[in-house]
Amino acid sequence: MLAEQNKALVRRFFEAHEGKADLDTLDKMLAPDFISHIRRLPGQQPGREGYKWAIAELAAAFSDRRFLVEEQVAEGDTVVTRFIVRATHDRKEIMGVAPTDREGAYKAVAIHRISGGKITEEWTLATTGPKLLGQRLEQEERERERIEQELRVARRIQQASLPKEVPTLEGWEISPHYRPAREVGGDFYDFFELDEARLGVVVGDATGKGVPAALVAEATSNMLRAVAKALGFSSAGEVLSRVNETLLARIPPNMFVTCFYCILDPKSASLSYANAGHDLPYLRRRSGEAEEMRARGMPLGLMPGTSYEEKETILEAGEATLFYSDGLVEAHDPQGKMFGFPRLQALVAEHGEEKSLEEILLEELYSFVGEGWEQEDDIILLTLRRSASLS
Repeated sequence: MLAEQNKALVRRFFEAHEGKADLDTLDKMLAPDFISHIRRLPGQQPGREGYKWAIAELAAAFSDRRFLVEEQVAEGDTVVTRFIVRATHDRKEIMGVAPTDREGAYKAVAIHRISGGKITEEWTLATTGPKLLGQRLEQEERERERIEQELRVARRIQQASLPKEVPTLEGWEISPHYRPAREVGGDFYDFFELDEARLGVVVGDATGKGVPAALVAEATSNMLRAVAKALGFSSAGEVLSRVNETLLARIPPNMFVTCFYCILDPKSASLSYANAGHDLPYLRRRSGEAEEMRARGMPLGLMPGTSYEEKETILEAGEATLFYSDGLVEAHDPQGKMFGFPRLQALVAEHGEEKSLEEILLEELYSFVGEGWEQEDDIILLTLRRSASLS
């Protein structure tokens, strides 16, 4: 008679936590010194309150909860139950698993000890944890595949937007270098053939990562090309101003683009330039100094009616200008120290006369970051060098 009473008590106990999740009834059935020898959820505290918390968390994640007792055996104060719980995970995340809206069946064996009509101890062996873990791994794999697919798409967009050929100008050397990071950014560079044999050169960076950044970078490069060709003799500052107004109406919220745009007249060796918030290029003079090419201007896509300061300089024979993106200067060594602008400027001053400046900078970078370095951002290095006197 006692065995049947204990089995009935356990079935009511199941109804209170595996069925309707009636915490008040559950509280009345648990002994004051109740012990659960198995944690149903990570973070569950021992004792009655921790047990009720776990039941409440499961009930908050699963709907349509029901159970079926397949077999029960009772002896003395102990009841062993083999049962199945069915429920739909459609309410909230649990154990790192997002709701799937799928019904699951979880098999379990529970051992309960009873004293004075109260549940005093519980041992449970169930498939709930392994199944949830399997679902979490499945979700993580799908997310990983989604990210990999997005990276492939962004990479294709970015590579398609980069120039396929480098312009050839008598008396000039143009050397671009592009090293992509695994996580695609919005770095870009381009060349525009303008009237009277002039050449437009741009290096830029759209904020963000992945497909959005790649799309914004491509759109900005296309706008710059179209505006530069349409305006003809217009200044670099005017080109940036026009592109800024066009981009404002099309760029996603919380995004902007930095870029440095210059116009080279290969015959006179003059370089006029304007800057939309981009890292300052360095001009290595024959004296051995590396000058910052400063010009004031806000990034593109931030504010309407922005004007851009324009400046002009002359490159003497053997002088070179380095344009770059922030993937170089913002690289970190194992101690977290940044490569930095002063280091780059010093290297340009020391090695700017050498034709292999890009290779020297990359060697310095690899020595700085050490082995096992994971590149944080794309790196663009573009050198414009006057190689001979112009008549």
